[in-house]
Amino acid sequence: MSKIDSICIIDDDPIIVFGIKKMLSLVVEYNNLYTYKNGKLAIDGINGLLLNGMDAPDVIFLDINMPIMDGWQFLEEFIALPLTKKVRVNIVTSSIDPVDKERWEFFKSKTRHVVEFNNKPIRKADIKEITKLA
Repeated sequence: MSKIDSICIIDDDPIIVFGIKKMLSLVVEYNNLYTYKNGKLAIDGINGLLLNGMDAPDVIFLDINMPIMDGWQFLEEFIALPLTKKVRVNIVTSSIDPVDKERWEFFKSKTRHVVEFNNKPIRKADIKEITKLA
């Protein structure tokens, strides 16, 4: 089992959050797990970590359709943060809209972070692959 310092799940669906947490517990070891119901809470939480001298999460699971601040808005702010380490951002969505794939390509080309696009449902085998450090 691989060991990760911190993982962040940003999704407004408690069933998805529960499922990802359950699969993570079977596949990977981690020290910290942060969950947020929207992008605004997540960006505020990550900024709080940075202000307290802590590191940003190593791996982020990001839904794109959420209230208040969606995943794209979060990603826009996240990639502007002055981080020295690479973070793996896993977009996890049920969207089949080609525009979402285009936006993913745009963000992927705009950052040095690893940004992946994954369709729901996420399976245990997927979790093992997409939690590798960036």
